[in-house]
Amino acid sequence: MLLKYFYDKSLAHASYLVGCQRTREAIVIDPGRDITPYLDMAAAEGLKIVGAAETHIHADFVSGARELGDRTAARLYLSDEGPVEWKYGYASQGNVHLVKQGDVIRVGNVKLEVLHTPGHTPEHISYLLTDEGGGANAPMGIFTGDFVFVGSIGRPDLLETAAGVVGSAQTGARQLFHSMRQFRDLPDYLQIWPAHGAGSACGKGLGAVPSSTVGYEKMFNPALRFEDEQAFVDYILDDQPETPFYFAEMKRVNKVGPELLRELPVVNAISSSKIESIVESSMVIDLTPSSEFAQQHVPGTVNIPLKMLVQWAGFLVDYRRPIYLLAHQEMLPEVLKSLRSIGIDQVGGYFDAGEIASAGLRTESYETGTPEGLNERIHSGQVHLIDVRSTAEYRAGHIPQAEHRFLGTLLRNLDTLDRSHPIVAQCQSGARSSIASSLLQREGFHVTNLQGGFKAWQSAQLPTVTSA
Repeated sequence: MLLKYFYDKSLAHASYLVGCQRTREAIVIDPGRDITPYLDMAAAEGLKIVGAAETHIHADFVSGARELGDRTAARLYLSDEGPVEWKYGYASQGNVHLVKQGDVIRVGNVKLEVLHTPGHTPEHISYLLTDEGGGANAPMGIFTGDFVFVGSIGRPDLLETAAGVVGSAQTGARQLFHSMRQFRDLPDYLQIWPAHGAGSACGKGLGAVPSSTVGYEKMFNPALRFEDEQAFVDYILDDQPETPFYFAEMKRVNKVGPELLRELPVVNAISSSKIESIVESSMVIDLTPSSEFAQQHVPGTVNIPLKMLVQWAGFLVDYRRPIYLLAHQEMLPEVLKSLRSIGIDQVGGYFDAGEIASAGLRTESYETGTPEGLNERIHSGQVHLIDVRSTAEYRAGHIPQAEHRFLGTLLRNLDTLDRSHPIVAQCQSGARSSIASSLLQREGFHVTNLQGGFKAWQSAQLPTVTSA
């Protein structure tokens, strides 16, 4: 048997290729939309991908299962558990096999047994892996998807916070409690292979280690220690990360079936002469590094550097309208891959950064300032300080005068933001507040970005407070 691990750092997403070296067949577990790594690995190992299996309808990335089915004729194994409203809409199309608790999938001499593990979502399943080709008659590990992570457990509130299913958070939490208790009955030696690592919004406190064991998690995973159901429900629903708006869109896309990449329109270059008119009606994302953008940029553009694109575009982009890009031409394939991984398929075109730089267009800048330089103005109320970090970060420690305005919801709440004073934007390091500064300037605010953010403020030994 062959087991290969794949990790998309920008999505904190883990996926797996399992192959039978005797029959030269392989299956991919929870594939991402960019299937090139799986195809390359299969080719390198002399394997043919004959299957793609999903643990649930994902909320944080576009599944690559349908893409693999189209490109390789692989059979898709999808959950048939849960209520009718969370069944796969494209299950009747193509080579799809629906699976339930106790069903068995065989790929050569590799056996995958289906376990229904609801809670994160009602249809969630896990897969017990047995290497029968190696002579085993018991499983060696379990693909847990978004059920059990290293050091954590999947959040049960996404259907409510992302998809608007009222009351589903409480229901999911109670389902998750019973799934967790069944999980604790599994053998301690079983390896755990989850679908996410540290940084994912699909749970809280995820570990950065790629795998674990049932026994280790039973000893040290705080979510697995509860005996009382209500105490578990209270714990799991408290202090979860903010839900990205695009999660609702991902649920819809993965339920009805993602568009195939070959069917998406070509993204062409647009003349620099058109950027000023397009900026007036559409979002143009400039992928320039924030330090350069602060000094000079086309008015009305929004700055999201490439390394932060996947994390924040889903919060800020309107999925119902086309967006445009400002980037160097050689960056375009990577940029499109990143956007498409979270379902942003409506890209109307791109402006070449080199052409824009030499076009002689009007530009603007926004101010930056150090904690020492801004302290007095913040303290005296001459400027309005907004902290764009997460709620958990803000509660752990913030500048006394700071008003919490999470970056992900900033655009949706501009009408409640005080315009009577200039604004200072602040985050932990200055990176997220750079995005916020570009958004606020686009909307007509006079804004300054606090260099170095809260870390620099602490280093300067200036006052901070915590929240209950």
